[in-house]
Amino acid sequence: MATWFLLIIYLAFISLGLPDSLLGSAWPVMQPEIGASFGSAGILSMIIAGGTIVSSLASGTIVGRLGVGKVTLISCLMTAGALVGFSVAPSFVWLAVLAIPLGLGAGSVDAGLNQYVAENYKAHHMSWLHCFWGVGATTGPLIMSAFIAGDYSWRGGYAAVAIIQFALVVVLFLTLPLWERVAEEHKLEKAIQNDERDFSNEEKTKNETKVDPEFSSVADASSGIAFKNKTATEKLNRPAKANLFAIKGIKPSLAAFLLYCGAESMVGLWGASFLVGVREVTAVTAAGWVSMYYGGITIGRLITGFITLMVSNVVLIRCGQIVTIAGGLLLILPLPAIFSLAGFVLVGLGLAPIYPGLLHETPARFGKENSARLMGYQMAVAYTGSTFLPPLFGVLATKTSVSLFPLVLLIILGLMLFSAEKVNLALRKPKEGIRSGA
Repeated sequence: MATWFLLIIYLAFISLGLPDSLLGSAWPVMQPEIGASFGSAGILSMIIAGGTIVSSLASGTIVGRLGVGKVTLISCLMTAGALVGFSVAPSFVWLAVLAIPLGLGAGSVDAGLNQYVAENYKAHHMSWLHCFWGVGATTGPLIMSAFIAGDYSWRGGYAAVAIIQFALVVVLFLTLPLWERVAEEHKLEKAIQNDERDFSNEEKTKNETKVDPEFSSVADASSGIAFKNKTATEKLNRPAKANLFAIKGIKPSLAAFLLYCGAESMVGLWGASFLVGVREVTAVTAAGWVSMYYGGITIGRLITGFITLMVSNVVLIRCGQIVTIAGGLLLILPLPAIFSLAGFVLVGLGLAPIYPGLLHETPARFGKENSARLMGYQMAVAYTGSTFLPPLFGVLATKTSVSLFPLVLLIILGLMLFSAEKVNLALRKPKEGIRSGA
């Protein structure tokens, strides 16, 4: 049952990734057809991300009322309908209107699923969860490039992805009772674990009452053990902080989320335009190369899922950031066009462990009692990066040149590395190296 449930969660993340990479891949051919300016893709990206921010902030309330299963189903249905609208939209104005449900459909399910996996599964499941987002994000440009190369243009690409989304809607609808059943099983498992813990504490209390040298008498020992157990229970049931921003290290952590999603979205949105305008490759080739960027994220997260069994998230996040900077350097150097493909793949591979690693560290770093609200805030801040950084670059490129793309990307990646390391210094976690077990 648990395995089937994980597969459904993975499918839901494929549906999240599919639409994310379509706009950037299609824009070089969409822009002249609909008569929009070059930087208008940034406006669409901003509307989509803005809707995601709104639904992320409301995710705690929405998921609490409807449950993760229903929210996931509704989200996928909204995005599928919006994609159908994109495929027939006659003008930029219609695209802007349809971008609203496309963004709203992503936020709540993203935050809800991330919180559930962070609290209930180990780090490798979080990496594999986002690996499946990469499967969707990689497949999107491949589908789009195939339709651009054929007779159906970008509209056929959007229609094809909409059909896939509707197929996922059917799967989610048929398996909706499974979400509630698995939720009840998790509650039962937790109840059994609590009973076993209580029994273990009782036995421990009896044994320690006889031999604990800390206390001078049996009565003192009993009260002392009771006090220890009470303290441990209070720690587990600690209430969430009212002011989450006062938590040590939270501000640079949120900055890292903002910069990560800004960098990831900027590459996805403007990468193909950079390749066409500066490296002088065809639109079909550019879409394929951007797909390889998302492929790097996907493969990287698949591999990272195994590495997390031996290496901590902190080390993986740091190594990933170094790899992204190496990829950015390949893009900025005046090398043959094929090196740009290597640069995109390296950036994707480097980004792979950063986002799931930061998410999975949330309960451990800032407290499980704070993780539900923090996850929504992190999603909102992350999508703020997606909202503003790519459009800002679009404005810059319109006024100057798209050739500034790798330089701006390197600046963002450097700031992200600084923010992530600032969190490590603030928290000073001693065990960040090789783990002794899974």
